[in-house]
Amino acid sequence: MSDDYANRSYGEIPVGFGKKPGIVVVDFQTGFTDPQYPLGGAPLVMRAVENTAKLLDVARRYDIPVASCYTAYKNEREMPYWKITAVRETFLEGHPSIALDPRIYDADYDLVVCKKGPSIFFNTGVSDYFTKERVDTVIITGCNTSGCIRASSIDSFSYRYRTIVPEDCVGDIEEQPHRDNLRDLGRRYVDVSNLETVLGQIESWHRQNAD
Repeated sequence: MSDDYANRSYGEIPVGFGKKPGIVVVDFQTGFTDPQYPLGGAPLVMRAVENTAKLLDVARRYDIPVASCYTAYKNEREMPYWKITAVRETFLEGHPSIALDPRIYDADYDLVVCKKGPSIFFNTGVSDYFTKERVDTVIITGCNTSGCIRASSIDSFSYRYRTIVPEDCVGDIEEQPHRDNLRDLGRRYVDVSNLETVLGQIESWHRQNAD
């Protein structure tokens, strides 16, 4: 079947891996990772948590910057106009659903920010942190692919970072939006990769910088 996007040159140029990676972990809070909450426990999200934990173990060992975020609001008045009842009722300061999942969170290592919009970069200082750390390549993990991962990827692109999204380190409620959004991001803004490939890139980066 003809691919009109490919025929018009979409996706022809890979982003590639730059001189120093940083990792963002988007919204792996218990509201998305614990099945007791209305938005929690989606299979693709749980797979992404497990794979991201493996990625972060290597990243921290090699002193790669990690920025994690959760979404929370003081009250509904502070919120944007969310159309999701579960967000309005549970993502509130003091609610247990805003706690970061312990499988992906290291309090002694990670930069942690509370975000108020879809993107981890929006009004959070994460880009300033990465500038200080001289990061030029951002690896994006977290949930949900069609929402906050997409928004974070576009902001990462807009900040002129090389942006890598490992497919098996991000997740969504349903598989089709997950696939569709990764396809569209990969046509324009990011390299869609996987955990194994990204780990290989990090190992190569570490060897080069250890010499």
